Amino acid sequence: MAKAALPVVQTVGLSKTFKDFWRRPRVHAVKDLNIDIQPGEVFGLLGPNGSGKSTAIKMLLGLLYPTRGRISVFGRPPTDVAVKQRIGYLPEESYLYRFLDARETLDFYGKLFRQHRQVRRERRDMLLEMVGLQHEAKRRIGEYSKGMARRIGLAQALINDPEFLILDEPTSGLDPIGTRQIKDVIRRLGDMGKTILLSSHLLGDVEDVCDRVCILYGGQVQAEGTVKDLLAQKDMTQITSEKLSPDTIEEIKGVVQRRESKSIEVATPTGRLENLFLKIVEDAQSAKIATSGAAEAGAIPEFLGTATDDGGAVIRSLIEAADRTTPTEPVAMAEKQVDTPKPSQKVLDALTKPTPAESPAEPPTSAPDPSKLPQQGTTQKDPVKANRSVIEGLLDGKDSGDG
Repeated sequence: MAKAALPVVQTVGLSKTFKDFWRRPRVHAVKDLNIDIQPGEVFGLLGPNGSGKSTAIKMLLGLLYPTRGRISVFGRPPTDVAVKQRIGYLPEESYLYRFLDARETLDFYGKLFRQHRQVRRERRDMLLEMVGLQHEAKRRIGEYSKGMARRIGLAQALINDPEFLILDEPTSGLDPIGTRQIKDVIRRLGDMGKTILLSSHLLGDVEDVCDRVCILYGGQVQAEGTVKDLLAQKDMTQITSEKLSPDTIEEIKGVVQRRESKSIEVATPTGRLENLFLKIVEDAQSAKIATSGAAEAGAIPEFLGTATDDGGAVIRSLIEAADRTTPTEPVAMAEKQVDTPKPSQKVLDALTKPTPAESPAEPPTSAPDPSKLPQQGTTQKDPVKANRSVIEGLLDGKDSGDG
């Protein structure tokens, strides 16, 4: 029997209460939240303002500590550093450096994951094409519209090829074209096996891309399930057909009335306004009408479909640095330090080696001669000569055995 896959995200009794200055409970933002997000699932988190969506996301990211309850992300606490490298996050507001252009922005975030220069360049170009900003890559982020900022924000969230992607209002500020493009990207990423948590106020977007949704109100789950199950009207039957003649429609009504004692309503089905808008735009583009702004979204980058270990390189480098500070062969290391002192040890030896004026004198056997005592206002050694002797010793290599 195959073992069930471990949920990417699991919360049990998760609660968060914000308190005032006197430690009195002020706001119960999240109450007993129990959710499971399975691998490869696009999960929608819905609710009006103040329902606890942002608080729940911040706890999943380890930015807030829960008042009570338990969270696991990939089977670990969200504060675990090893978990961070597997997550991509697009916040509700894209806080990016305004004086960097799009290429410099993605290059900066790639450096945070210690990606090789060639890898960063390849991913940068592919992501810019994916979000339709390849022709606006040299413009500063501060000159971008809100919709363009959302596009580059999505690109930076994908630079590390995350397994778990958190998107908070990803289509905010986008026009209908950009909204459809981003929804297509989210759906394709889900088909490629990415686990996605989508939080949005635009219910149509959630309905189009999510496999399951959770609706919050007052910090509590009010409904949860697949989009199809939640929206199904089980007390209704829908029949769709090509256009029928009036005689056929009347005959069908008669059959239903005789057999079921029910009446039916016949109407012409309508499409969606989004589809009409996109069709008009496509026709205008076919006519080559000039416009400005972001270009059409491109293909999903190849690296997003393969597992990478870029974040693991950061962890390994830290471990290797710690190992270098603890030698495994103390005796051999000590002998090596005696034979070939490090440059810092040479400087330390030269600076701490006593000068003739600092050498300890033999204890006096009789009272000192007052004529040989230093006069008031003078010192026993010349600091200039002492410093000069140290510098000359370092240059000549006499103290380090380099001569």
